[in-house]
Amino acid sequence: MTAAIDFLLQRKSEPRLQAPAPDAAALETAFRCAANTPDHALLRPWRYLVIEGQGLAALGELFESVCENNATEKEREKLRTAPLRAPMVIVGIAIHKPHPKVPESEQSLSAAVGMGHLSLALQAAGYGIMWRTGNIAYRKEVMAGLGLEENEHIIGFLYTGTVAGEKPPVPRPAVSDFVSRWPEH
Repeated sequence: MTAAIDFLLQRKSEPRLQAPAPDAAALETAFRCAANTPDHALLRPWRYLVIEGQGLAALGELFESVCENNATEKEREKLRTAPLRAPMVIVGIAIHKPHPKVPESEQSLSAAVGMGHLSLALQAAGYGIMWRTGNIAYRKEVMAGLGLEENEHIIGFLYTGTVAGEKPPVPRPAVSDFVSRWPEH
């Protein structure tokens, strides 16, 4: 096997992250990798927000602000402190651009692949990542609070930093569990 295959087989999400976050050089390389994603018609249907420092607390306040009136203090605190799980959060954003041959769904898929490339590049640079979405990613108030336009939506929140501790391996399915041939003979 090649080093790239070995690396892909070792990919994992890391829930416990700490400082330091990726430095400017690692981020530059990772974003260059993200920009190398498949992109029908070269629309570049993605952008990213890098949030760190005081921005993490502000992101937590934005998350908390969309709580329902009947939310418990524990639920509010969970949302408020969620971005503090890592020293950096990168918000992946899909940009839908009108095009006669490229539907919005394909543009979102391109943006998602870019997030995948970004996460792999950060891991290759020695950082841990955790891609999170959840209901909060789809709330219009959160999108507006982050300055998204009407034609944009959140692909995910990529938490990144230095891995704080080992976690047990995640069992992976056998290839035969999710691959079949068509037509079957």
